[in-house]
This record gives sequence, C-alpha cells and structure tokens, in this order.
Amino acid sequence: MNLEGEKGKTQQGIYIVLLSIHGLIRGKDLELGRDADTGGQTKYVVELARALGEHPSVSQVDLVTRRIVDDHIAPDYAEPEEILSPHAKIIRIDCGEEGYIAKEQLWDSLENFSDNLLGYLSEQERKPDVIHAHYADAGHVGVSLANHLGIPLVFTGHSLGRSKRRRLLAAGVRRKEIEQRYNMNRRIEAEEATLGVADCVITSTHQEVEDQYGLYDYYQPDQMRVVPPGTDLEMFTPPDGGEEQSYIAGELRRFLKEPNKPIILAISRPDQRKNVTTLIKVFGEAKKLRQLANLVLVVGNRDDIGDMDSGSREVLQEILYAVDRYDLYGHVAYPKHHKSTDVPILYRLASLSKGVFINPALTEPFGLTLIEASACGLPVVATEDGGPRDIIKNCRNGYLVDPLDKSNIAEALMHVLTEPKKWGRLSRNGIDGVRRHYSWQAHVDRYLTILRPIIERVERPPKLQLRRRPMLYHNQAIFSDLDQNLLGDKIALKSFAKLIRENRKCISFGIATGRTLNSALQVIRRNKIPQPDVLITSLGTEIYYAPNLIGDAAWTRHIDHMWDPKNIHRILRELPGLRLQPRSERSKYKLSYYIDPEIAPDRDEIRRLLHQNEQTANVVFSFGQFLDITPIRASKGLALRWFCEQWDIPLENTLAAGGSGADEDMMRGNTLAVVVANRHEEELSELSDIEKIYFAGQPFASGIMEAIEHYNFLEACEVPE
Repeated sequence: MNLEGEKGKTQQGIYIVLLSIHGLIRGKDLELGRDADTGGQTKYVVELARALGEHPSVSQVDLVTRRIVDDHIAPDYAEPEEILSPHAKIIRIDCGEEGYIAKEQLWDSLENFSDNLLGYLSEQERKPDVIHAHYADAGHVGVSLANHLGIPLVFTGHSLGRSKRRRLLAAGVRRKEIEQRYNMNRRIEAEEATLGVADCVITSTHQEVEDQYGLYDYYQPDQMRVVPPGTDLEMFTPPDGGEEQSYIAGELRRFLKEPNKPIILAISRPDQRKNVTTLIKVFGEAKKLRQLANLVLVVGNRDDIGDMDSGSREVLQEILYAVDRYDLYGHVAYPKHHKSTDVPILYRLASLSKGVFINPALTEPFGLTLIEASACGLPVVATEDGGPRDIIKNCRNGYLVDPLDKSNIAEALMHVLTEPKKWGRLSRNGIDGVRRHYSWQAHVDRYLTILRPIIERVERPPKLQLRRRPMLYHNQAIFSDLDQNLLGDKIALKSFAKLIRENRKCISFGIATGRTLNSALQVIRRNKIPQPDVLITSLGTEIYYAPNLIGDAAWTRHIDHMWDPKNIHRILRELPGLRLQPRSERSKYKLSYYIDPEIAPDRDEIRRLLHQNEQTANVVFSFGQFLDITPIRASKGLALRWFCEQWDIPLENTLAAGGSGADEDMMRGNTLAVVVANRHEEELSELSDIEKIYFAGQPFASGIMEAIEHYNFLEACEVPE
C-alpha cells in the first residue's frame, strides 16, 4: 500500500471505507423489512455511500458488506462488486458460510471476514483514510482493521446491546434466553472494545448519547458527535396528484370499504419493539378514530407467514389476531408486498388524504421514516423515546406520545385529523424543516467536517523493509507457541524439527510466545529447536527477524498507540488475586501478573475496570494462572498478520498452532489452525465449531504434525526453478 502525506491526500481526495456486514445490502430495490437485519441501517449506509461519493473532496467510497450465495435470495448479493456511482461502490467480502444467516450467528466468522477484507485493501492503490463501522459486528472488524492498518476508526452503533438487554429484561425475557437468542455478551463486549478504540462515535440524536452510550464503561462524551442522517429530497416530495393511479394505491383499495378516508400510516419491519399491535388496539378501541380514518400497516414483505423467522411470524400473527378481535376488516390495510419505490408513494397517498404518519415504537434510535414522511408533507405522531424528540423539535410538525399510553396516542391522532388549519401548518413545517435540517448535502458536509481533523492528525508508521535471503521462496508458514506446543515430548520435537529443516526452502517457520526474547532464545537453544525466520515474543509486542534478530521498529511504533502501563498498573495493583510477575517476565509493552482465579476478578471484569478508567488494552488470560496486559494493537495474531503481509505469505497458507487462551486470535480468521491436546485446551473450547480450526488428538509437536497431515500442508511445498 502506498502512503501519502497530507498534501497528497488532499489532492487525491478522501478514501472512506463504510463497514455494514449483516442484512441484505444492494444499490436498488432494498428489501427493507424483510427481517430484523434489513431495516433502516441498510438504507442509511447505501444512501450515505452515494452522497459521499458525490462530494468533491471524496475520491473513493467502499461500502463493504458480506457476500451471500443463497438460492433463497436474489443473486445480486453474491456479486463481489456493485457500482453506485463513479466514486462509490458496494464491495462484498466472503464471511464464513455462504448462505444467509442472522447477525447473531455471524460472530465466529468475523475474523474470516476481516482477513478477507485486509486482502482486498492490500490490493488498493492506497490505504483508506478512515473506517466507519456500523453496528457491533462491523465494530469488531473495524477494531481489528484499524489496529492493523494504523488508521482512524469511526463507529455508529445504530442500536446498542446494553439498551436492548434492558428492554428485554423489562419485558420479562430471562437473561439465559436473551443470551441464547442474541449472543448478547459477545455483542456488548464488541461494543465496549469498539468504543475504546474509536476516534469518534457518530450518533443520530442527543438522546442516543445520553441514554444509550452512557451505559457503557468506555463512554467518552468528548468523542461523541451528533449528525442527523439525510433523506433523498428528490424521491421524498409532496404529492402531485398522480399517486392514486399507482399499483400500491390499488393494493390498498383491495382492503378498504371507504378508501377515500384519511390514512393513518405506519411503516416498519415486523418487530415487537415497533409496537404495531398497540396501534391496532388504539384504532380498534377508538370508535371516532375508526369512523374518521383508515389504518394502513406496511410491515415488511411476506409470501407465507409460516415461512418467516419466529420473531417476525409472531408479530404478523398478533396483527392478524388484533384485526380479527376488533373486527377491523374493511378499515385496515396490510399489503403483503411493496417495493422500495412504493414507500414515497405511500407517504404521498397519506398526505393527499389529509392523513397522518405514526411511529409508535417502544424506542426509536432515530426515526428515518419520520423524516421521509415529513418531506412528503405528512404530519407525524411519534414515540417520545429516542430520535423523534429531535426531529419534531426541529420540524415542528407533529406530536410526541407515550407508546404505552393508548389514550395519549388516540388523542394525538385526533388532533392532527380533526383540525384542518393545524394539519396544513404541520404539513408545511415538515417540508421546510426537512430541507433545512435533514438534506443529504447538510449531512455530508457535517460528516466530513468531523472526519477531516481525525484523518489529518494520523501519522502512519512506515513498515520495516525486509530483504529475503537468497534462494528462498517462502509461500507458506508455520507458527507455533513454545511451551504448550513444542516442549513436553522430546521425541516428537525431534521429528518436528527434522520436518521443518527439510522444508525450509519453501516454508517460513515462526514462533509466537509470551516469553521475553532472552527467555525464548534460551529455550530454543536448549531444546535444539530450529532457528525461526521470525520470532514473536512477549505476547506479540516484539517481532524479531532471522538471522540477526533484527527488531521491527515500525511494529514498536505502531503498537505504542494509547499505551499507558503506569496507569494500568495503578488501576490493577489493589485487585485481589493479582501479583506482579518478576521484571524478567515483563517488558516495555507487556504487564504480566500471576492470577488466582478463585479470588481475582475474571477477565471481563478486569477489562471493564480498565475501560472505566479510560485505558484501552488487550487482557490475556492463559495457562490458568497468568494474566497479561498488552497494547490494544499488539497480540500474537496481529503480529502474525503483520509478518505475513510483509513477506507476502497468504494467511490461507499459514498454519498456526496453539494450546492456550493466549493463542486464540492467532488461530481465528483465515489461517489454518490446530489446537494441540493439553490440559489448557479448554481455554480454546469456543473455537471447536470453526471449520478451519483442527483439534488434534495428540499433544505437543505430535499434535502439530497431526494437523500438517490433516491439512495436507506440505503438498504445496515447491521451490520454483
């Protein structure tokens, strides 16, 4: 990758990577409401990419998402690239299994996605200037990329795990069920880690900042920026009268006895939090409301309710039961299908009818549908929880309501529908307010104003330029820990050493250990282990290259980012069950403790304590008795990837062998991996379901050789003439 100075960057324009991994993302006909993963976020990131691509100071925008090959969805989502405009495109990256799966099931595939994305970025003419991650899964990947590339990370959570868990608990869902359904602990851990690394967090509303991000240990108010999203003012416009001839208008008439009544319109995906059933109860119990208006519910697309996921199916069934209970046939429309191009027509039809748009959600992080409706001249009634506060304050075009108070909702709807002069004023205010506050041009200008100083203050360290030894062609690599992998069986080690020596002309050999350099060298020499081509020591904080053990100074500068060992030790020194290891086991970038798991806080509690004290670092527990703290950019896995990138060795051609928790990130992702059998392998039990990680039946070096045979790893070991 080329590195440019700030002057060159300005001349070239800014290169932005937007990460939005889950759901279905394409440039046209977005399947909004198809499921819980394909909602407002997908629409926002596509429109943001387009709007940024049209800005004169932006040269390249890559909206990066997951590539999906699945007979049950359109083939568009399998295309590796989709052009949005001359300067913006969608890039689809392989992420574990090809089929479409829910975001809660993606976690074990994200390292694979991250490694594949690094491969794509390495082929670009330059590094991105900034990565903007959307939602927790993209935040997890963004942290890895930002740490590896040394570039700024911006984060938008869209919705946050701690808030969702609170709402679910309040609704009576048990903690165990929440964890099983939503993988909530992994999500919250990813959100905490992202907040700790992000240079900036962009939110849509002030309410998000205070009520949602404020729940997090690494909440940093000075890094929060509120940038309301924009809307397409060419698509969302006041009615022109032709809407009544549209296909979707005909679909609504199929349901309604008196189709010319004012329309109460609700548009959302089929999700319990959208509170649509309460809206039906309001309509069913308010006789005057039924006499005055029709209710139109657009809750995603469906062919057969029985084929939908359980959450969506439950919502649709509740809607149908409520319609039947209140005998609302002829008063309520709930079309099965709509296109994205139908949505602005629906708003305009409601506006033509002198109706109202309602968002009764229990909580609404922003409320993009409110802006769209307002741009079409449709007054709004919306939940008082979340983004609607800001929207209605700015546009003065509707009412806020308590989403659990049916009489409050009915009263607000009646106010809009029964006062024609007020309706006209609210309609005009909405059109003017959206143009003033929520255009895409205003959004992008504010967005880039925030990004520029973040980009300009970043200094990217040049990487150490290596020279290969003559006559060697290394297109594969084997990395192993020392203590749990190579020591313990001298006969097996002797066979492994022989295998390494026989294949040195095409295989790089690396050792990644928690030991210091001197300690590692003593063990290597004492046990007659072949000299490694690369020696990663002190848990990935130091990298040395053979034959003269040249230290990688660029790596050292890279990992120094946000590292404050004095404060970290001050925070941890009073904790029970922790005792600092001797100075010989510590280094400038590694704090090492003995830990008694019986009385010491667990790893998550220690990480949380560091976050609360504004310290960002990796916390590593290994061998059941050691706790190590390293810089956030340093680990065995990150150091391995740094080496492979410089030596141009594909991760797919790299076998990583580990035996304890310290080795986990070395084995996740695109590397081939083996967990050797030993008494600490339970620390890696979470890896057992990942396809590219082999759990050997043999311990020590025998386990590595078992994996080499399992993967047929030496078949490709060829030296070109």
